[in-house]
Amino acid sequence: MTAPKNFPLVDAVLLYDGNCGLCNRVVRLLLRLDRAGRLRFARLQSDAGQAYLRSHGLPVEDFDSLVLVPDWTRQPAGEFLLRTDGVIAALRGCGGSGTVFAAVLAVFPAAWRDAGYRLVARWRYRIFGEWKSRPLARPEWAARFID
Repeated sequence: MTAPKNFPLVDAVLLYDGNCGLCNRVVRLLLRLDRAGRLRFARLQSDAGQAYLRSHGLPVEDFDSLVLVPDWTRQPAGEFLLRTDGVIAALRGCGGSGTVFAAVLAVFPAAWRDAGYRLVARWRYRIFGEWKSRPLARPEWAARFID
């Protein structure tokens, strides 16, 4: 499924690798960009993340791909976006400068974007390391995480 230009994020949840330094930095960037609080987040390793992956036939031990669920309240519908399509939809949903970042990424064909995504995914732990838990910049952001 590809990300249409105006993909609606109703009750969106981004599933990400909670142990990855790069992934956690991206989540914190999205928290800053998403001033309206449209996005929520869950680690792929969490109970909620694992349940979603199992129920949609997605790998439960491969954390190299983020999953954007555009409407968490309609999980059984099976609508989700993977890798760069998910990143682009999340950025668009943030509005503001997120739409600019999304537009830059969307210029490239999905096959190229996803090839770059897979390359970074393969090296991300070597470059960015494992995430060491630290407090969020704003305490109210904690409510946007599902665990």
